Amino acid sequence: MTLRFDTDVATAETEYGTVLLDQRSGEYWELNPTGALVVRTLLDGGDEAAAVTALVARFEIDRDRAEQDVTALVGDLRAAGLVS
Repeated sequence: MTLRFDTDVATAETEYGTVLLDQRSGEYWELNPTGALVVRTLLDGGDEAAAVTALVARFEIDRDRAEQDVTALVGDLRAAGLVS
């Protein structure tokens, strides 16, 4: 699955992760380094399985937990209308 932010969503990398701004509503989302890695992997053309693998490789997290986290984050971004 390729993740794309809607055109009204601005992103900025910070030293703490990634910030998303929904310019329609003015709401900000702050992603920690884990969430930023997931989003970056998906934006770079990786699928959810690749994001899980990236989390397991970079952070001390087991595969089941990584799968839950990726699924939850992608679901939250979709529910907020930030991605397509």
